[in-house]
Amino acid sequence: MSRSKLGLLVVFLVVFSVVASGCISGGGSSSTSPSSTPTATGSEKDTIIIGVTDKVTDLDPANAYDFYTWEVLNNVMEGLVKYKPGTLEIEPALAESWEVNKDSTVWTFHLRKDAKFADGTPLTAKDVVRSINRVMTIKGDPSWLVTSFVEKVEAKDDYTVVFYLKHPTAYFLALLTTPPYFPVSPKYDNDKIDSDATYGGVGPYKIVKWVRDQELVLEANPYYYGEKPKTKKIIIKFYNDASTMRLALQNGEIDVAWRTLRPTDIKSLKESGKFNVIEVPGGFIRYVCLNTKIDPTKEVKVRQALAAAVDRNEISKIVYQGTVEPLYSLIPNGMWSHLDVFKDKYGDGNIELAKKLLQEAGYSESNPLQITLWYTPTHYGDTEASLAQVLKSEWEKTGMIKVTIKSAEWNTYTDYARKGQMMVYLLGWYPDYLDPDDYTTPFLDSDANGWAGTGYENPTVNELLRKAQTITDQNERAKLYEQVQQILAQDVPYIPLVQGKLFVVTQKNVKGVVIGPDMIFRYSTLYKE
Repeated sequence: MSRSKLGLLVVFLVVFSVVASGCISGGGSSSTSPSSTPTATGSEKDTIIIGVTDKVTDLDPANAYDFYTWEVLNNVMEGLVKYKPGTLEIEPALAESWEVNKDSTVWTFHLRKDAKFADGTPLTAKDVVRSINRVMTIKGDPSWLVTSFVEKVEAKDDYTVVFYLKHPTAYFLALLTTPPYFPVSPKYDNDKIDSDATYGGVGPYKIVKWVRDQELVLEANPYYYGEKPKTKKIIIKFYNDASTMRLALQNGEIDVAWRTLRPTDIKSLKESGKFNVIEVPGGFIRYVCLNTKIDPTKEVKVRQALAAAVDRNEISKIVYQGTVEPLYSLIPNGMWSHLDVFKDKYGDGNIELAKKLLQEAGYSESNPLQITLWYTPTHYGDTEASLAQVLKSEWEKTGMIKVTIKSAEWNTYTDYARKGQMMVYLLGWYPDYLDPDDYTTPFLDSDANGWAGTGYENPTVNELLRKAQTITDQNERAKLYEQVQQILAQDVPYIPLVQGKLFVVTQKNVKGVVIGPDMIFRYSTLYKE
């Protein structure tokens, strides 16, 4: 398919009923709060300082599978194609054109000849092939985005790359927008993860300073082929909590507060009239993970009872001040194939049904179900402790559940999840690519869900998901995803909670915030008046 035929792809991408709705989001170990003194050098107008409470995990796309790290990678790297800022339209990037065979199994890309890495090394087809093979060899958390689809990739010449897919994949261009497909600098090791690599790829910015959990400094890449960033230097400051970040914004120490202020902060900052408060609609979802391999959550009736007792409306009101909406499936509201399967099967706060299921599982008031609920304190913002407390309260309303709450910082937390060491725990998801497959396969396909740690395996679900990947008729695909959602509600390896939106708060003189349906914040459009 030539790039002029992109309209055909829209059929296979998600189209939300509003301007799009909203990968697990990134974080790290606990850190010291940034200095209150901005470290920008040179002209103030040429520098924008962004504050976050999130953390970077791996500056290596072979292993990074969290939303904030993907944001950073999208600013220092680029794929063969990319989303046009603020839209669902896929446009040429490192590839200037491409063709696809009739059954969408062979995709041929023609690279631009002026693309260079951040050190000036020219990009060739061999670099693309090496980077893809590297992801397949390392087998990190996001590798399934490549290995589930790509049989092999070849360099036909210095500027021609051919992907041979395992099955027809009409939305392959959307997959190519994700970091596992980004060409990385030849300085990356061929078969080892480099978590603190600052080499980057071919992107609008390059990394010039990196102090984990404290500061990341980016400068405009002088070799970038495309439009130059509007701001030469971007400084990221990492904060321990939303209160400290809000104070830094109010004191003028940062220009942008992003991921994540509390709902109460958003409200008061908006009412003050002193800042720009920008709402980002999105397919951002929150959910509970249930370990299907360990007692007592290996028992399906236990998982079903926990699902029945959850009251999403209470969560939305108490925890998020009404800034989110209830979610009854992993596929977001407004996305084709979505069904309210958990609402239909369990309702909200259905304590009587929860008690019945618990009794059938052998529990009672004198013999309560004992569970441990985990959360991570900074990655999703300061509301996370409150979310854990509300869930504890909802479950304990049955009189037959006792909940112990524990927490761990993000790097430790994700390690516990990968190893299946937690029983019940909270996670969130941002889109890798905009298709129902991205809200089902990573969670439910037993070959793709190792990152989540639930240990969920269902051969029927695997078969349905893989079939849905191979057909191009959206109506037929929707039927398969509807079946998968019904099984999800029966098996309950996850309990969907809410679907949210994000907010960016900036100083009044900061302009150019453009965040599209993919919810990735690209810094190159930012500038100061």
